[in-house]
Amino acid sequence: MAKVLGVGGIFFKSPDPHKLHQWYAQWLGLTIELESGVSFVSFRPHTMPKTGYTVWSAFKSTTTYFAPSEKEYMFNLVVDDLQDALEQVKGGGAQLVGDVVKNDYGRFGWFLDPDGNKVELWQPPDT
Repeated sequence: MAKVLGVGGIFFKSPDPHKLHQWYAQWLGLTIELESGVSFVSFRPHTMPKTGYTVWSAFKSTTTYFAPSEKEYMFNLVVDDLQDALEQVKGGGAQLVGDVVKNDYGRFGWFLDPDGNKVELWQPPDT
C-alpha cells in the first residue's frame, strides 16, 4: 500500500496573491520563489527545529478554533522567536488574536493576515 510521507503544500485562494506573498516576505521573512509565473515559498526539512514537526488534523465543523476568521481552514507556521514574530506582524497591520499559550508542545500565538486568514505561529520547545 502506498503511504503519505508528509505535507507537500498548503494552497489557498487570495484576492491578490502577489501582495499577500510580499506581506509575508516583509513581516515574517519568507523567501518568495518564482517558477513558471507562480510565486511560492519552499520550506525545507533542514530549516525546521529538531523539535518541530508537521501536523495534519481535521477539526469538527462546529469548531470555533479558527475564529474570528470565517475561513474553513487555518494554517500554522513554525517560528524561531514567537514574541518577535507577533510584534513584526502587528507592525505590518495584522490583528493579533488571543493570548500567547504555552504548553508541552511549545508556545503559540495567532493573528489574522491581510486576507483575514487566521494564522497560528508555533515556537517548538527547545527540548
